Amino acid sequence: MLKNVRVRFAPSPTGPLHIGGVRTALFNYLFAKKHNGTFVLRIEDTDQNRYVEGAEQYIIDALNWCGIPFDEGPNKNEKFGPYRQSERKHLYKQYADKLIASGDAYYAFDTTEDLDFHRKDHEAKGKTFIYNWHNREKGRLVNSLVLSKEEVEKRITNGDDYVIRFKSPQDETLHLKDIIRGDIKIDTNILDDKVLFKSDGMPTYHLANIVDDHLMEISHVIRGEEWLPSLALHYQLYKAFGWEDPEFAHLPLILKPTGKGKLSKRDGDKLGFPVFPLQWKSPEGEISRGYKEDGYFPEAMVNFLAFLGWNPGTEQEIFSLNELINAFELERVHKAGARFDPDKIKWFNHHYMQEHNNDELAEKFQASQPELKDIDINYVSMVVGLIKERATFVSDFWELSSFFFTNPKGYAEKAAKKAWKEDTDDIMKELASIINNTESDSAEHLQAVVKEWITNKGIGFGKVMQPLRLALVGDLKGPDLFQIMFMIGRDATVRRIELAIDSF
Repeated sequence: MLKNVRVRFAPSPTGPLHIGGVRTALFNYLFAKKHNGTFVLRIEDTDQNRYVEGAEQYIIDALNWCGIPFDEGPNKNEKFGPYRQSERKHLYKQYADKLIASGDAYYAFDTTEDLDFHRKDHEAKGKTFIYNWHNREKGRLVNSLVLSKEEVEKRITNGDDYVIRFKSPQDETLHLKDIIRGDIKIDTNILDDKVLFKSDGMPTYHLANIVDDHLMEISHVIRGEEWLPSLALHYQLYKAFGWEDPEFAHLPLILKPTGKGKLSKRDGDKLGFPVFPLQWKSPEGEISRGYKEDGYFPEAMVNFLAFLGWNPGTEQEIFSLNELINAFELERVHKAGARFDPDKIKWFNHHYMQEHNNDELAEKFQASQPELKDIDINYVSMVVGLIKERATFVSDFWELSSFFFTNPKGYAEKAAKKAWKEDTDDIMKELASIINNTESDSAEHLQAVVKEWITNKGIGFGKVMQPLRLALVGDLKGPDLFQIMFMIGRDATVRRIELAIDSF
């Protein structure tokens, strides 16, 4: 058991939480709970231009719906608060100044126009412009490495715009460790001098991220693969501050169903599945589908997401949240991207449908179907118990069970041709009489009576059972026929047989 495990999920409130973000949160949660640690939520809202109203609450609601709530974060156990970076902005300048003082960072006064000129000049020569050791002190760029101390102070006093850049080292090899990817070597000559502090007085993600992780005592940084290119800078920042760095683990991408490229909202729109946990309504009024509103159970989503990039090393696929916590190990997370399979999450949902309580499902079914408003909930629950094994969603229930509540609206043409023959009318009339004269207290008793009559008549079971099912259901489908007869009752059964006789 690791000591003092503290992990964080640090999304930006720029819109709804993507399924990839939920997977990152889940893996952080599982790792924290496995080691009796703390799962922290931090809202990284330094980019106020992209801030979207309601996005932060959406993130919290999504984590709660999935059953993976944070232990520490905005308005909850604020031991290391505040947990919104916008409320911490007074902290970051002092750390940027420390790096200036130690020589690990410098002021850069280059204008946007200057940098655009250098980029285009390099492109014209077939090169790529990188702001680093090979040009930062050659006089073409305007920074505190080439200006006198007096000139730098004068520019700052005059209110000239500047950024603070990290001074990446020359001719060094960094040896980095990643729990999932192993040892990584980086040549510092290829690194650019990233901006740490912007001209608007706000830190960039890189500086704020490192300072916050340190101050919040984060022990393990578990994040998406897209942050792997930043690992070298983050490692160097820890070293420059003289802080102990956390352990890093970079999760694989979630790929499109085709396996090519990163999963996006466009893929969901195109193929008809959500990519967000909850429905999202944008400030412009655009509505995006959510797994909750589409009828998925949170347990199904969590179980499915856990297998996107991780496996337990066994054949077991169905895991409760507690089982996932016990089995989870970062060392068993894959490096390669994980293909998103919309059919697989339906498979998980179907499984969890069977485990859900019939009464609970009946309440959802009744609430979703106006025709059931005045039906006894106990009857609805009994129907759900008979049909849920064929269902993936509660929204499937009506099609699978409407005949328990109302007469068939018609008869499937193909089924009718197969089931209703020349002598079927006479057989059904006699069967209706048998049923009408049978007092029954169970489906089993009904079955015994009908089967005895069929045997005594010496006719094939198919000649009776197929047209009987057609009369009761309107098609050759549905659960046990005698259960249907018992549930709808003797009078309704006889009436439906007579309606079918009249129809054919």
